[in-house]
Amino acid sequence: MFSQQDHQYMALAIKLARQGHYTTSPNPRVGCVLVGNTAANTTAKAQIIGTGFHQKAGLGHAEVNALADAKLNNPNLIKGATAYVTLEPCSHFGRTPPCAHALIDAGIKRVVAAMVDPNPEVSGRGLAMLEQAGIKAEFGLLENEAQTLNRGFIKLMTQALPYVRVKLAASLDGKTAMKNGESKWITSPEARTDVQRLRAESCAIITGADSILSDNAKMTVRWSELGELQQRYKKGDIRQPVRVVIDGQNRLTPELDFFKMNSSILIISTLKEQPLENLPKWPHFVEQVQLPTIKNNVGENKVDLTKLLVMLAKRGLNDVLVESGANLAGAFIEQNLADELILYQAPKLMGGDGKNLVEMPNIIALSQAKSLAITDVRLVGRDIRITATLTKNI
Repeated sequence: MFSQQDHQYMALAIKLARQGHYTTSPNPRVGCVLVGNTAANTTAKAQIIGTGFHQKAGLGHAEVNALADAKLNNPNLIKGATAYVTLEPCSHFGRTPPCAHALIDAGIKRVVAAMVDPNPEVSGRGLAMLEQAGIKAEFGLLENEAQTLNRGFIKLMTQALPYVRVKLAASLDGKTAMKNGESKWITSPEARTDVQRLRAESCAIITGADSILSDNAKMTVRWSELGELQQRYKKGDIRQPVRVVIDGQNRLTPELDFFKMNSSILIISTLKEQPLENLPKWPHFVEQVQLPTIKNNVGENKVDLTKLLVMLAKRGLNDVLVESGANLAGAFIEQNLADELILYQAPKLMGGDGKNLVEMPNIIALSQAKSLAITDVRLVGRDIRITATLTKNI
């Protein structure tokens, strides 16, 4: 159905969409390529007349930016052109006008979308609007690649939950720290830079009070450690994710380094703890949220992690990174709330008394073990980075 040229132009649109990888969320990452003919003759060679991508929520969408690029450089070739876009053009008024209208008004004759928009306000309506205007509308070209760009957006729209990645780091024998808690540094500087990029592309980071208290951690994106991203983006374009810390026992205090950066923080406590008015006075960028609890295997009341994810989804936070200790990371995995694991494995052996990678006390038989599908393995510095998704047990 699609030609080799169609594939080439859509591949370019996907490459453009990736330029918004660290800046567009919670909006989807979208790229657009406009292709026109140099003459009315059907044998004339097609040429790219405009390109664009969505840069940030509230700014122009990919199609509008591509049209603006074409108007600046090739205004006479827009009418009758083909638009290749990684996501179905929107049909509703949000913070910007509908892109489907813009394509119709510009005289585009064909639109190829990589995928249908999972947003129920749009799904199929944008393509239908184009067809009603006499535009040939197609979809499904490089669909898997387009879906990979926006896993968080898709999950939020289809399941009302964020896409959850759990970041882990360990020695080859699966230890995260020595028995006395010493852990700096297991992994290489290159791996730590890679983690900074993971933070930068996330809407929120979830951690536990233990992680903050043991290392006096900040859990921020550090511009000085972003490596080559410093050449691709301006400092102000890389925003800080919302830092979410679970503190069921109200142990955190305002003087910790965690609270010294002025960026949004959610402290998650439980409904049965002391009233909010009795808690410390936090900086203005800190919000205290109380959530219900569930009992763990030893009868302890722990924050309901599903309720936490639902709350984050309602706030539009669609890509979440869990960066915590073994108990909280294990809880996300054990409760089937993690979509993806990212493990940095250092070429070190730390011995049997070291701390384990994850704790999942309810798994007591091999048949209960969590199954993984490894999607990527590569060297980062001297460490191995393994990316895997959780699958149903076989």
